[in-house]
Amino acid sequence: MARQLTLDLPLRPALGRDDFMVSPANAAAVELVDQWPNWPTHAAVIHGAPGSGKSHLARVWQQASAAQSIDAAHLTIDAVPDLLAGGALVVDDVTPGTLPETALFHALNLARQSGGHILLTTAQWRLSELPLASIKPPDDALLRAVMVKQFGDRQIAIDEAIVSYLVARMPRSLEAVRQIVSRIDAESLETRSDVTRALAARVLAGFDSPEMF
Repeated sequence: MARQLTLDLPLRPALGRDDFMVSPANAAAVELVDQWPNWPTHAAVIHGAPGSGKSHLARVWQQASAAQSIDAAHLTIDAVPDLLAGGALVVDDVTPGTLPETALFHALNLARQSGGHILLTTAQWRLSELPLASIKPPDDALLRAVMVKQFGDRQIAIDEAIVSYLVARMPRSLEAVRQIVSRIDAESLETRSDVTRALAARVLAGFDSPEMF
């Protein structure tokens, strides 16, 4: 059968609190977000590997706090007062080497002085003086829940047996879930076929190289 040409259209998965899957792997970070505005200090940090759900959880806090958001690499001293005008700010992807540290410390000082709050996300750098919650590597329950959600975001009804097959054999990361679901979706569309165990096996066979994650 001829393969169907598909368009790479972006998806818009829901990012609300109810859509964030809670498990022992991320419970501490979820608790940190839920404790706001009763944090012990003016800022807090969520730490986790790329694709672990840091930014998703930060969006949950952003909705609750009406915070503005900025990627850490784009933070400037001049922008800080406007960013904190509403009293809350997400600084996403705090990364050593690309971080304008002077601007960040200015933002933290302004939040402390004005009674505002800042939530930072990072994969590498830890600010020891701030409360920090780490997102651990995902367990099977979280991998399974996120996979089902991502298939649902793509309006794909997935058989539980296929989910179990994938979770038992896939790399242990949420980024791997994202890539596997995306490739299964693309393969299903291109071949005009249902999502079967055989299709899932073909996709997994393409993930033997660790560089893909």
